[in-house]
Amino acid sequence: MTFAVEHEAREAGRDEAAADAAGEHEDRAAALRFITCGSVDDGKSTLIGRLLVDSRAVLQDQLAGVQRGGATDLALFTDGLAAEREQGITIDVAWRYFASAQRKFIIGDAPGHEQYTRNMVTAASGADAAVVLLDATKLDWRQPTLALLAQTRRHALLAHLLRVPSIVFAVNKLDAVGDARTAFAHVGAALRDFCAAAGIALRAVVPISALEGWNVVQRRDAWCGYEGPSLLELLEALPVAPSEAAAPFALPVQWVEKPASANATAAEVPHGRRVFWGRVAAGAVAPGQTVTVLPGGQSARVAQVLDHVRCARDVSAGASAGIVLDRELDVSRGDWLLAPDAYAPRRELEATIAWMDDEPLITGRAYWALHGHRWVKARVTRIAHRLDVNTLAEEDAGELAPNAIGHVTLALQEPLPTLAYAHSRRLGALVLVDTASHRTSAAVLVR
Repeated sequence: MTFAVEHEAREAGRDEAAADAAGEHEDRAAALRFITCGSVDDGKSTLIGRLLVDSRAVLQDQLAGVQRGGATDLALFTDGLAAEREQGITIDVAWRYFASAQRKFIIGDAPGHEQYTRNMVTAASGADAAVVLLDATKLDWRQPTLALLAQTRRHALLAHLLRVPSIVFAVNKLDAVGDARTAFAHVGAALRDFCAAAGIALRAVVPISALEGWNVVQRRDAWCGYEGPSLLELLEALPVAPSEAAAPFALPVQWVEKPASANATAAEVPHGRRVFWGRVAAGAVAPGQTVTVLPGGQSARVAQVLDHVRCARDVSAGASAGIVLDRELDVSRGDWLLAPDAYAPRRELEATIAWMDDEPLITGRAYWALHGHRWVKARVTRIAHRLDVNTLAEEDAGELAPNAIGHVTLALQEPLPTLAYAHSRRLGALVLVDTASHRTSAAVLVR
């Protein structure tokens, strides 16, 4: 290698490092969307209430509204449904917004009950991070090789399968055990063994007391032998989920704006053509690009790109765009605009499935499958195996019970432009809906 080439390589490396650092800084400055999950009554709602109160994100009248017998019931900040307050449980996902001095946050309080696992999956599918809570008092913490609760394992596995970038475990209620240091050491060892066996990238294990506020916002130094950051400090440093801007362009059409729309002026939309609106799933779009319509198969060039406020500019993955083509094509809601020859639409998929219906999954039954904004008929033709959440073993199965996770083969009535979920959270995900009851039956992750 010559000196000139070596010099160019060093300079390129510096430029890449600077770009990576800038991107990482930008990621950490963006609002973090995270969920709390885990088994029932592990303290998820109380933890969110503690984060809101100790970060001073609630008003005095809101604080007065959660007083019970002179004490503050922190869980009431998220348990908003009447049934949740009556039963003392979380049923639906509750979203809350707050900001620390360093960052903005969007929190989703996911229910812990097994029958509401579908709500947890919905919340995790778009999360940047997951905080999985464990109640130390429910575990045999005196045993060095203790067993984790099934729902703790299930939620951690689902967060991992849904490609949540950062998974943090918070060991709660350590203030209520006889030897907090031993309990945290044993629970932490069990979590690390489980994550290693399941292939989960463990971000951190933090000891907390949501009720007392220990290690939630403010550090409690050397408690349980832990010397790391508080939970909030850890969340402030986590990156957001990376965009898929490097992938080939793909946009699911959500809405077709007609030329006669009062919202569109001639200056904004030239030649009186229709505008195809949607959120860019992958890649980027700019005028002059050639795109292909699925399922029609026609091609056209992009004449203009509008952003979400109708300004003409290039748009990349994760942002909404309005696309004007250079000629009129038959494009409707549910169609895809794709980079030419970048995707190979398929009618048969190998997938991981999280079954969420009350009735078990059996092969041969037809469902509606939603991919982007396109609905097609789908049929599960084979159940390869079921995953045992306790042993992580893959077992032969003729059906999948409610809340089970398994691998299946899915046959589609029409081809769809899918990618493996490991490569794209948007193009690799489908939802199965029961054709009779219209209930959400499953989350499907393309393998």
